[in-house]
Parts: sequence; C-alpha cells; structure tokens
Amino acid sequence: MFRKTLFLFGLPIAFLLGADPQGIIYWPKGAAQAGAPQSAKYETHSLSLSRRDKNGLAEVHQNQTDVMFIQSGEASLVLGGEVESPKTTGPGEIQGAAIKNGVRKNLSPGDVINIPAGTPHQFFVEPGKQIVYSVVKVNNKQ
Repeated sequence: MFRKTLFLFGLPIAFLLGADPQGIIYWPKGAAQAGAPQSAKYETHSLSLSRRDKNGLAEVHQNQTDVMFIQSGEASLVLGGEVESPKTTGPGEIQGAAIKNGVRKNLSPGDVINIPAGTPHQFFVEPGKQIVYSVVKVNNKQ
C-alpha cells in the first residue's frame, strides 16, 4: 500500500520536474537560457531571437509572413517598394542591395510589426547601436 501511494504521489512530481513536452520553446523575458536554442522550426511557423548591430540587406520572403516583437534597442525598417538588384538566395527568398520607394518606420522596444509575405523589408541600425527582437515566421499556404 505504501509503495502504491508513493508511486501515485510521485507521478505528478516527476512530471513537473521533467523536461518540457516535445515542441515547447520557452524564452523567459524573450531571452534564451544558456544552452537553449535561439530558433526553432515547426510545420506551420518558426521562431527566432535576433540581434542586429549593423544594416541588413533588403529581403523578401515570398512564402512567409514575419511578425516581429522589438525587445530592446532601436533601428529603422524600410518596408514595401522594390528591391534593387534582386537575387534569389533560396526557395522563396530574395535579397538585394537596397529598397527603392519604401516606407521607413522607426522601431523601439514594445513595437510589434507584421510584414506580409512578399513585402520587401530592410533594417538600418545606426553605428554603435543595436536592436534585439523576436520573430515568428508564419508559413503561408501554397
């Protein structure tokens, strides 16, 4: 009887102390713990933590929507327009030197931005500054 009682009470404790269920990613306060992954891919979406301290290339994700959550720092993001000198860098991925006729948004902590698939975008970070953000990439149906 004692063993059965110990077993029944021990199961919930063992479950609470065990590893996260498969597919769970937990970044307390938006930061990965030491040894934790900085990104994860799933069937319908992916997650990543990003830090930029310099300007990025113009890019277009033809099959993914980006949802960005700005955590710290600041940068400008140019959206829309046309990518200059576009090059295909992978399936559904285009990069280029710059964006012509885009709209500039200044990003800071707490901002959330949704960038639909097919929308050109490019980060600009002033020298000596940085921006930290998390991204959810949502795979669009094809």
